[in-house]
Amino acid sequence: MLRDDLVRQGDWLFRWRGCVPLLMLPVVVLGFMESNYYGAAEGIYGEAWKALCFIVALSGLAIRVLVVGRAPAGTSGRITKHQKASRLNTTGLYSLCRNPLYLGNFFMNFGVLLFLNSIFVLAVFTLFFWLYYERIILREEDFLEGKFGDEYRAWAGRTPVFIPRFSGWIPPDLPFSWRTVLRREYTGFFAVVAALTAMELVGGLLADGRLSLGVNWRAVFAFGLALYLILRSLKKYTRLLHEPGR
Repeated sequence: MLRDDLVRQGDWLFRWRGCVPLLMLPVVVLGFMESNYYGAAEGIYGEAWKALCFIVALSGLAIRVLVVGRAPAGTSGRITKHQKASRLNTTGLYSLCRNPLYLGNFFMNFGVLLFLNSIFVLAVFTLFFWLYYERIILREEDFLEGKFGDEYRAWAGRTPVFIPRFSGWIPPDLPFSWRTVLRREYTGFFAVVAALTAMELVGGLLADGRLSLGVNWRAVFAFGLALYLILRSLKKYTRLLHEPGR
């Protein structure tokens, strides 16, 4: 059956979801070649465009933060080897749509690629994201239905897959935990900063023939790198970011 094939593809994509997005690299290269960004890179417009890219990308990270900050242990993680769910999340952002983490991922990546100011790149990315995550979601739904049965089917019947329905809001069960957020989402913040910094470097190289960063860019990247190293060390060598049950 077609559904079975898509589920098998989703299982493979789930295992390798850290590598599969690299397939977008040729599209990004083409986007740099035909980008409209460089003609308007200087002045207020250019700075405003860069700020917009950061805002869109960080709004995606904010969605993830709101989910992860209220997630119980064993759920909403970054696992890749196999499906895992200690319980079914149905409140908070999970009452608005069934895949809020992937919604956050979409805006994070969209904001980074928006830097190129290329409709072609954004259109290809949106199609790629849909085909990619459609299969992963099918695999996850197959797993969750098998584990939670009628409870999952009832929740899925009233909750959209991806586009939020705000009328369905149910307050979250757990209080917000900044420790959980800092432990689990510091890589996402640095990924946004590093990706946009790389975009700026490559853009400057193509526009001016040299690699350079302005003072503001260097400060943002230095802050992102320092925060990443500090939180990674705290996570690896201490228990400061660990909270019982989260």
